[in-house]
Amino acid sequence: MTREPVLFVSHGAPTVALEHGPYAEALARFAAAHPAPRALAVVSAHWTAAGPVGITSAGHHRLIYDFGGFPDELYALQYPAPGSPAVAARAAALLQAAGFTARLDPVRGLDHGVWIPLRLAWPGARIPVVQIALPEAPAEVQLRFGAALAPLREDGVLLVASGGVVHNLRRVRFGDTAVDPWALAFDAWVAERVDELDAAALARWRERGPEAALAAPSPEHFDPLLVAMGARAPEDRAATLHAGFAHRNLSMRSFALRSPAGVPPLDTKGEAA
Repeated sequence: MTREPVLFVSHGAPTVALEHGPYAEALARFAAAHPAPRALAVVSAHWTAAGPVGITSAGHHRLIYDFGGFPDELYALQYPAPGSPAVAARAAALLQAAGFTARLDPVRGLDHGVWIPLRLAWPGARIPVVQIALPEAPAEVQLRFGAALAPLREDGVLLVASGGVVHNLRRVRFGDTAVDPWALAFDAWVAERVDELDAAALARWRERGPEAALAAPSPEHFDPLLVAMGARAPEDRAATLHAGFAHRNLSMRSFALRSPAGVPPLDTKGEAA
């Protein structure tokens, strides 16, 4: 079986689910160019775990609309993808073998960091989905966490890490198309490190990244990027799927890590999502 890629998506504001811009188009192109995987295993910034790592294990999911103050039509969106108890059990076994404590969760639904990007990429909702909680842990542990999940790629499971390269909601200005220089600087630094597959430098983003305190005042949206880097294979290369900003400083940078023999890079560049 072919090794599946690792996908990192900056999921942005929930309203991206209602938009049809370059970001949505980039995710759709990636999915269209890639054979459907057996399942999708997603780590989202919106489910973190200080203790045992939860893994959704239900056969069918409910959606969590974990946001407020947005248009009513956003709360009517559905994504009836099935779950996969078998993939959930496999993920739990891999994490336990790597020294993490994991628990199967048959009750929790999918948060917007999962269903919004998946709905844009695979709108048919036919591919089984498993969500895995993000550990509240240092950067080095996030890399180990990704490495522990990497064997899923050999099982036909596409790993998706959903967060944001630049994510500071206090600085977001909805509708503003100008981009803040501090956001550009940090996003560019991350892009260079990802292209170089320099996981060690990315793990030290707080000390090395320009304007890191502004770009990521809390780590939960950046940590999925480290999980993705941890799951990389030695021969993987980075392919940018989308690069741009929304609402002045919300980076929408998204990329895939995959074999050079995989589908060609799908690049969209610009200032808007």
